Parts: sequence; structure tokens; C-alpha cells
Amino acid sequence: MTYITMSNIYLIFPLLFVSSFFFPSTNGYSQAAIKFWCIQTPHPQPCEYFLTQNPKYSTPINKKSDFLKVSLELALDRALRAQTNAYSLGSKCRNEREKAAWADCLELYENTIHKIKSTVGPNTKCTAADAQSWLSTALTNLETCRAGFEELGVTDYVMPLMSNNVSSLISNTLSLNHGYYTEPTATQVDGFPTWVALGDRKLLQSSSPASQANIVVAKDGSGNFKTVKEAVAAAGKRKGSARFVIYVKAGIYSENVDLGSKLKNIMLVGDGIGKTIITGSKSVGGGSTTFKSATVAVVGDGFICRGITIRNTAGPTNHQAVALRSGSDLSVFYQCSFEGYQDTLYVHSDRQFYRECDIYGTVDFIFGNAAVVLQNCNIFARDPPNKTNTVTAQGRSDPNQNTGISIHNCRVTAASDLKASKNSVKTYLGRPWKQYSRTVVMKTFLDSLIQPDGWMPWSGTFALKTLYYGEYLNTGPGSSTANRVKWGGYRVITSAAEASKFTPANFIAGNSWLPATNVPFTSGL
Repeated sequence: MTYITMSNIYLIFPLLFVSSFFFPSTNGYSQAAIKFWCIQTPHPQPCEYFLTQNPKYSTPINKKSDFLKVSLELALDRALRAQTNAYSLGSKCRNEREKAAWADCLELYENTIHKIKSTVGPNTKCTAADAQSWLSTALTNLETCRAGFEELGVTDYVMPLMSNNVSSLISNTLSLNHGYYTEPTATQVDGFPTWVALGDRKLLQSSSPASQANIVVAKDGSGNFKTVKEAVAAAGKRKGSARFVIYVKAGIYSENVDLGSKLKNIMLVGDGIGKTIITGSKSVGGGSTTFKSATVAVVGDGFICRGITIRNTAGPTNHQAVALRSGSDLSVFYQCSFEGYQDTLYVHSDRQFYRECDIYGTVDFIFGNAAVVLQNCNIFARDPPNKTNTVTAQGRSDPNQNTGISIHNCRVTAASDLKASKNSVKTYLGRPWKQYSRTVVMKTFLDSLIQPDGWMPWSGTFALKTLYYGEYLNTGPGSSTANRVKWGGYRVITSAAEASKFTPANFIAGNSWLPATNVPFTSGL
């Protein structure tokens, strides 16, 4: 049997340090033109190499927008090639851990290709803001692929994946597109970002959204199905892409639910927090990747969830164990509860909004690289085994990703199991998981459990100058900024104009989609 080795992986992710001075052009671009355009990107060497070697790129490059289009096509082409090579490695996996990480990468590559195609296809209608979000997700996907191998101890993957040319090419497109990306103006409709359609707004604000259900799930057999999985499978067979409502009656549903990228505009509605409960127990300690540990995982765009508790019961010592993972663009979670310990809420990617939700956890329990706003939520720190809690671990790895965690008008307090011992536990607002980690806490009540320095390093001085951590007009005994960290990237925000960049209207273009969901929201500060 042929095993996966460093040489196999180099077929997918070759390291290229080749200058254009060493090869002649084989397409319609001159060496001087290639050099001129590629030097404007963060990663000029793979740009020069692939543009020189591939004769398919012959569109004249007369301006930056032309170069952006060619760069998107280049990233797509290399991603497709990498995906093909990745498929061929399945039979060479040596054990279940390698198979688990490999399976994640296949799914993530598929989504990466979909996101890049959405920005460059002949019929695409995406805005520059859409493109920045989708390219940010494409890059995050490849980071997640690599992380799966790292956390399962498949160490011979690490260095090649960190030098992934597809990542570099996507990073180039993010840099180029950033020049066209402008933040939307702050407006709102009925208290929602405008991306929430009118019908969805009415559905979410309805006193009985379950009455509009297409499918009913009930443990006692009184509905169409007894499991959420069966209902999701049925939704996948529907015709069209109109909003499809699955009502899940009160009960405890012990299952892992996966809503893939083709399941768009799905709504799960339950009977309320603590009544409709979906629960699982997968964890990294139990042999899963973080990505696949989620009790509920959703990727299909336009997902809405209301009145459901999503729980991971792996416990405080089984390491990463996700309750919810969302990579659904323009998704909304309203009056839901997410319960776990380490890595409870995985806001993986794309644009997300959480309103009036409860989030319980210990280590990095709100984490990921989405552009996400949590508004009017209750954030509960639990009693951790190592006596240290970190509320957030934001994963922005590129300065041009339009991602971050915005906590607005929430409450950060001790859960019931921590109240008695909170003086012996150190709780921090977050730590920088990646180089450009970005988290803002605004107009939020911070109880006395928050440490005076507020934020915790990840490792030594890593990311302390390049992160963006901000606090604005918070209240409560843990809100004083007098003794906060002195890092180069930390700031006490004093300008309403700066703080407003992280509101739903501006940070997640909320006014263009949230109103349709009928979830109430505050557009600005």
C-alpha cells in the first residue's frame, strides 16, 4: 500500500519560490506585464509563475479590474487541480484519523471552488462586498483543512499545507478586490438588516411560525418524521429554493444534523430554548476533527433557526466539541441556545447574525472566521477544568478578510456552575487564534468575572500588534479599561464612527438581508 507522505502532499500543495526571471512567457502576457501586475499582490511569486506557465490566460490586462478577473480565474484553476489531486489520496490514508481529516478537506475544497466560482462566473451578480465575503470563506476553508490534520496529529501534512499556493492566490484576489469593497450605509427596515427578506421577517416575528411549516418533526410520531435528519433529507428533495420551514416539536433529539451547501433557505423552528433540544457528543478527544464534531452543521445559504437548543455533551475534558457550526452566508439564529464547553459556537465563515441567543462554554467558546454580529445575547462562561476561560478566539488570517466577531448589547456573566467559584477562575474576552484576529465588544454588560487585563495572549507575542481588539461603552463591574492589555492592536474605541463599523448594518451588510428574516435587530449603535 502507498501511504500519504510529504511527497504525495507536495503534489497538491507544491512550494514555489520561482522568480519570473528564470522562465520565458508562454502566453500572451509579456514578462514585464506579468511582473508589473503581480508585484502589486501580497504573493507575487506564485502569481508570476502560474501566469507565465499557463497559456489559457490571454485576456488583455489593461486595468486593475482586468487583473482581478484573471487572478480569480487563476485561483479557481489551481483550486480545481488541487481538488483533483486531493481526491486521489483517499485510498492512501493510513488510518481513521487521516481519513477524517482528508474527508474534511474534500468538503472544504468543494465549498472553496463554489465560492470562487460565485465571484467569477459569467452570470455572477455578486457585489464587491459579496466577493470579499466569499473569498474570505474560500481562504478560511483551506485553513480549516490544514487545521484538521494538525489537531489529529498528522504532522507530516503541516508544512506543505501552510505553504499552500491556492491560499496565496486567493489572498491575492482578496487584496485586489479590497480596493472595490466599500462598507454599506447604515439603514434598517423594521429593526432588521435589509438582507432579511420581508417574508422571512414576518415568519420570524410570527407568534406561531410552526403553523407555516412544510414538514413537522415529532418524537412521538405525530409529525411527518421522528428525526431532524429525515426532515432535512426530505427538504433536500424539494423543488425550487423558496423558504422551507421544518418545525421540530418539543423533545430531545439525539442526532448529528448536517445541512449541506445545496440546502438553501431552510428554517428550523422549535418550541423554544430548553424545549426543542438537538444534542450530540462528538469531540476531538473522541477522534473527530473540530469541523466534524458539530451537533448541527449548516453550510447552505440563507439558513434561519429559531427557538431551539443545540447541545454538545462531550464534556469539559474532551477538548474541542462543537454544538453549532455555521458556514451559511446570510444566516440568522434567533432565540436559540448553544451549549458546550470548549469551542461551543463555531462561526466558521460568511455573514451571520445572532439575536437573543444564549451561548455557554469555557475555552474559545465563540470562535471561527465569519463576519458575525451577536446582538442582545447572553454569554455564559462555565467552570473550566484548567481554571481559565476565553470567550472568543477569532480566526482572521489575512488582513483583507472582512471577518470578525462583533458582540453588541450583550451580557457576559457566569453560568450557574461557575458562580460559586468564579473568583478562582480567570475569564478573558478572547485570545488571538490567528494573526489578524478581530473582535469588538460594544455596549455590553461585563460582570466581575472578566479579568482586569481583559484579553489573553495566544502564545508569547503572537499577533499582539496585528490583531484588532476593541471595546466601546461597555458597562458592569468587569468593563473598566483602566488596566487592560497594552498591546499594539488593542484599543478603547472612543469614536462612534469607528464603533459603527461593527454594527449589523456596516459589518455584515445587514440592512440588505436581515429584514427579510423578521428577526428584530438594531442596525446601528
